[in-house]
Amino acid sequence: MATIAPSAQDSSPSLGQRWYVLIVMMLVYTINIADRYVMSTVLEPIRLELGLSDGGVAFLTGVSLALFYVTMGLPLSWVADRYNRRNLLSFSIAVWSVMTTLCGMAAGYWSLLAARIGVGIGEAGGTPPCNTIVADYFPPDRRAMAMTIFALGAPIGAWLGADLAGMVAHDYGWRSAFFVLGVPGVLLAVLIMATIKEPPRGRYDVKVEGSAPPFMETMRFLWSQKAAVHAMMGGGLSAFWGWGLMWFTPAYIERAYGLEVGAGGGVLAPIHLIGGIGASLLTAWLFAKPAYRDPSKILRVLAVVTALATVPSFLAYYTRSLDQATWMWWIFIPAIYFYIGPTFALAQNFAPAKMRAMFIAISLLIANVFNLIVAPQAVGWMSDYFAGGGEPSADSLRMALLVLAPTGFWAAFHYWRAERYAQADQARVSGGA
Repeated sequence: MATIAPSAQDSSPSLGQRWYVLIVMMLVYTINIADRYVMSTVLEPIRLELGLSDGGVAFLTGVSLALFYVTMGLPLSWVADRYNRRNLLSFSIAVWSVMTTLCGMAAGYWSLLAARIGVGIGEAGGTPPCNTIVADYFPPDRRAMAMTIFALGAPIGAWLGADLAGMVAHDYGWRSAFFVLGVPGVLLAVLIMATIKEPPRGRYDVKVEGSAPPFMETMRFLWSQKAAVHAMMGGGLSAFWGWGLMWFTPAYIERAYGLEVGAGGGVLAPIHLIGGIGASLLTAWLFAKPAYRDPSKILRVLAVVTALATVPSFLAYYTRSLDQATWMWWIFIPAIYFYIGPTFALAQNFAPAKMRAMFIAISLLIANVFNLIVAPQAVGWMSDYFAGGGEPSADSLRMALLVLAPTGFWAAFHYWRAERYAQADQARVSGGA
């Protein structure tokens, strides 16, 4: 039986409580990205030690994780929409952190594959609960800002996975990098259990259903929300374009410019940290303005920024100069952080309260199929193809990355299409229509 649950019915959290929960959720996302990005940083030494092609190392390090990530994402989000999200989140963090540590203990191909699968299963229960918990601490008109602060975990995590992991890998070997990034996650899981309570669902919604709807009902509603569909595709293709390029970029830098193990991550680390945080904070500041309570304006900005950033993403791999490439990365890489917070927030705002974890899971499924399955494997296979049956080289990988780079325009198209339906779709779930 449906119940009416206006915001006044539940006591609102204090400003300090809101921001404490938001910062902890951001740290969860930081650990998530760091544990994932460390593999990209040490990709080349793993490939060389195990004697793999680019296609082979893409499957081992990215596709193996993503297959289980996307497979487990929907059932774990079903759990998150019905049961205690804090408990699920803490358990998931502990699982993926332990499995990250086990990656460093892997004796060979099969044990590393098993550990990567475990990381994927654990990570599947992470981001959807984080998103829905934040949504129940911040009202709809503040979620774009809040989710952008949450998304700061991406540049900070990428910096940790590139810079810290690169230094550790250079000094102590690639296995040690996984130990440094795996252990803190277990401590964070304990902190969440000890200090954060499960918030009331739909605290800021006019209407909250008595129980979460069946999966097929959620899918039918999602398909009717055209802005949500296009925004999810835009976010997924942004991940395909931007993070797909980033997966092989450290290895490309080391091959193309003759740098040592971990040095590729070192080139990119300050860009992730400074440029990524700068882009995320700019997004939070911009979308906190009253004018951007209109979701169509958020989507318009996403379309323009993504389209413009696609040009330097191509030029970074077209040039033969490391200095010129680095300048292009300084323009392009911040843009792959710009979309994260707003697309998470839009997925929340286009969904009823008890469908939100599933909407986020579907968004992540689309993004991670593109980002962790299609993009790395396609780039790896193309690199092997361009190598002509020989050892993958800088030139073969460069050609593969140049093929991927223009797909940023495809992402921009979907943001542009979503703009047309955004106001009506948000009104359907906020009680305004």
